[in-house]
Amino acid sequence: MAEKFPALTDDHVDFIQRQHLFFVGTAGAEGHVNVSPKGMDTFRVTGPTEVIWLNLTGSGNETAAHVLENGRMTVMFCSFDKQPLIMRLYGRASVTHPRDDDWSPLIELFPGHAGARQIFRLALDLVQTSCGYAVPRYRLVDERPTLAKWAEKRGRAGIEEYWREKNTRSLDDQDTGILPPSG
Repeated sequence: MAEKFPALTDDHVDFIQRQHLFFVGTAGAEGHVNVSPKGMDTFRVTGPTEVIWLNLTGSGNETAAHVLENGRMTVMFCSFDKQPLIMRLYGRASVTHPRDDDWSPLIELFPGHAGARQIFRLALDLVQTSCGYAVPRYRLVDERPTLAKWAEKRGRAGIEEYWREKNTRSLDDQDTGILPPSG
């Protein structure tokens, strides 16, 4: 049932482009494992062995802390329509912040999001598909506007203040890299 691939195929890319939801899994050497749902048109395939996704400001920043520590990341997609499929993308991630030189060309690949926080680049070393027979069928009603409204109301300065207050340390008290190194 499960199949392994060294890179994304055209069929894989077509499947990814039809999805409205994906999950990101990361872990540090110790501490909590993090799994986070993502949506809002924040995922792009940039090549057969590379994907990027835009991370929007949220209550935590676990993914960034884990990537800073070891770079391991898994992205998972599930089909919720008639044809079942689960796809996992395994690899090593790096992070780009708004302060970094490569931010501008990457952020142009996404719609404007007031709460844009980081862009993660995942170099793939394995693509795995499996049946997904136990995943229930769901229908997308709509995207939630709540996060966008929250970020727009705060404005860029308010978002950056929120980062300082809520996003600099992980649940396991690890640095997330959201603020530039001091010194």
